[in-house]
Amino acid sequence: MKGIVFTEYLAFAEQLVGEDVVEDVIEDCDLPSGGAYTSVGTYDHSEIVTLTKAFSQHTGTEPEELVRMFGSYLGEVFQKKFGRFFDDAPTFFDFLANVHTHIHVEVQKLYPDAELPSIEMLERSEFDAQLRYRSPRKMDSLALG
Repeated sequence: MKGIVFTEYLAFAEQLVGEDVVEDVIEDCDLPSGGAYTSVGTYDHSEIVTLTKAFSQHTGTEPEELVRMFGSYLGEVFQKKFGRFFDDAPTFFDFLANVHTHIHVEVQKLYPDAELPSIEMLERSEFDAQLRYRSPRKMDSLALG
């Protein structure tokens, strides 16, 4: 999983529980990376799973809900950082329909080793859409957020 997800996850966690708790959790989790992430690095997604379980214990929030909340947070961050992808789509459903065929293609150019999920638009109307999300990492809650 790309490092930008990890760096933003820690920023999200700091907003949620504070910097001191984040530092304590990283230390307690004994992560292979040591919890030191760069936005362009690649890390095992199991580290986010480990961190999420620990933050869940600190907040009393179910891990799936924390990941969904992070997905919402990450969507806002990506919109600010990568606004052109959002600007190119007239509606949010248009954006979703182009994630795999446009955005992931660009990500793959920058990071050929990236293992990206697939998102496929199955049905859509003016107010609803049905998507198929596939990923070996099983981060459906992140996509839902």
